[in-house]
Amino acid sequence: MLELTKDVKYVKGVGPNRVTLLNRLNIFTLKDLITYFPRTYEDRSKPKEIYNCVDGEEALIEGVALSRVREIHLKRNTMYKLVVSDETASCTITWFNQSYLKNIFKQGQKYKFFGKVTNKSGKIEMTSPVFDIEGKDNNTGKIIPIYPLTYNLSQNTIRKIIENGLKEVSGRLQETMPEYLLKQYNLIGIQEAIKKIHFPEDFSEFNIARKRLVFEELLSMQLALLKLKNNYTTDTNGIAFDKNAKMSDIINILPFKLTKAQLKVLEEIDNDMESQKPMNRLLQGDVGSGKTVVATIAAYKAVKSGYQVAIMAPTAILASQHLESFEGLLKDKGIRCELLISSITKKKKEELLERLKNGEIDILIGTHALLEKNVVFKKLGLVVTDEQHRFGVKQRTTIVEKGEHPDVLVMTATPIPRTLALILYGDLDISIIDELPPNRKKIDTFAVRKNKEDRINNFIKQQIREGRQAYIVCPLVEENEETNLQSVTELAEKYKTDTFKEFNVEYLHGKMKTKEKDSIMNDFKDGKIDILISTTVIEVGVNVPNSSIMVVENAERFGLAQLHQLRGRVGRGEYKSYCILKFEGNNDTIRQRMQVMCDTNDGFVISEKDLELRGAGDFFGTEQHGLPAFKIANLFQDMPILKAVQSAAIKIISDDPNLEKPENKLLQILIQDKFRERIEI
Repeated sequence: MLELTKDVKYVKGVGPNRVTLLNRLNIFTLKDLITYFPRTYEDRSKPKEIYNCVDGEEALIEGVALSRVREIHLKRNTMYKLVVSDETASCTITWFNQSYLKNIFKQGQKYKFFGKVTNKSGKIEMTSPVFDIEGKDNNTGKIIPIYPLTYNLSQNTIRKIIENGLKEVSGRLQETMPEYLLKQYNLIGIQEAIKKIHFPEDFSEFNIARKRLVFEELLSMQLALLKLKNNYTTDTNGIAFDKNAKMSDIINILPFKLTKAQLKVLEEIDNDMESQKPMNRLLQGDVGSGKTVVATIAAYKAVKSGYQVAIMAPTAILASQHLESFEGLLKDKGIRCELLISSITKKKKEELLERLKNGEIDILIGTHALLEKNVVFKKLGLVVTDEQHRFGVKQRTTIVEKGEHPDVLVMTATPIPRTLALILYGDLDISIIDELPPNRKKIDTFAVRKNKEDRINNFIKQQIREGRQAYIVCPLVEENEETNLQSVTELAEKYKTDTFKEFNVEYLHGKMKTKEKDSIMNDFKDGKIDILISTTVIEVGVNVPNSSIMVVENAERFGLAQLHQLRGRVGRGEYKSYCILKFEGNNDTIRQRMQVMCDTNDGFVISEKDLELRGAGDFFGTEQHGLPAFKIANLFQDMPILKAVQSAAIKIISDDPNLEKPENKLLQILIQDKFRERIEI
């Protein structure tokens, strides 16, 4: 029997040395290997006449060697040149430091070369191409898959290893989808799809293979989420909150006016809370759109109906900030709020848990600490999780189980296109706050190249001298051999001792202890730190109204949705605020992405564009949602398949809610396999 769980080190060509490199790519088993899909392909199948080669393109040419290889000695290198020609023109091929080539090429013999062409005023050249002797197709004459790589692992090596893996499974892969779906949607079998996605004969074969694999990936996700939703909604023992506990009691005494969008969302939540069915609602709203006040009003209704509320935030700083907000709005209503984070003393924690169990605490706000077994509520009625993408579905389930089918409100400041939200949160109803309060200031955004660093630094100094504070965000924590990006610690050292030595500079990253992170963030909030250098741990963080500058190093390394989140850290007070995106690279996609950030502050527009431009399967880390990352689906490109999948999934689940019918057995196995350890299906 075929063992897809077999350790990848036993696949031919791997062994103990390469297994570590493959593990870095999350390839641990034979199954991981054969489902490690190419990121793109090179079409080396169709030769082009030399005369018609365009400058900058990658092309396959066939030419006769006009002479032997010439060896040219330079100061540090040795150059090897060969001139080849076809009936239309000649091309000079150049390699460096590869002496074995002298004995490879024979005058008058025909060869194939694939590489990048330069064509300057009719002088055609190619540097370091791959090649084959006529009649052999080892490197050319076919479509070649290109894989995402890690340091020290070449394309040739991973291609050969994957080829060996495919030989092992050839003719032995078991079908993963029911026959009726394959027929209905005109999909090929899994065996053929896996082979052709790696080594297609032509692009029509690739398209057919990809359609099958994308369909399966999206269908398993949709079915799993619909089953989850079913688990909630078929349970009729939800809480019907008191109609006399009116949200308007709080709305009417607020020191500001709610937006129309906030009021519309509150109406949806109010209807949910008063119905017998448990609420499971996703509340989306851009940074600063006023989600917290909506959650506070919902919490008020729950408490006034005789229930307790749990509010879960991803960081202690954010939890503390929520406590301030909730107490500020509810203190005059006799509602008791408390904070549970890991840094509180053992004695205080024991006392707090006792009061919670006895019903003496109405609203408990905390971090992951709320998930611990010893956190017992007397009568939990409402669960609010903030920044849901920081919590897995399983964690959400854990806290929900602390009550008798409580209502659930999930909040996120990451604007997600509705279609993507249906994928990531298929188990939830969706509400959107799509307008900002009138007092929110527009943040001016500039995308600049590294060579403008001195001007940027002078601008930061000027702002700090005026009493403001600045964030500087880096993509890495420490120096990485594979890239030359400046790390947080390295940059902090340079800024502390040189660039900003007259100011108080500190740094923050995810590898620090929670207590240390909280202490630094509190110092920044209290104005004791002028410049905070950080990784994206501040993406979801404390409200610092005095900070007016956000600088993002190597902005091209971040997704647009993430850059938008980072930008939302500033512009929270009365001061004019700025976001400066420092970027490198000159390709069209980078330029377009930077332009989008400068042109709009609308998170939904940005997330749609992010989806279109990035194209990769993992939009902003579906892994963080407790859902498997997409290996092949691209939600922007695959919208037609997604729509077909959504209607198929709804039909399947309405007809067979628990996938118990014989024809759906494979779907049950598919979901269990894909979501093992992630979701309680």
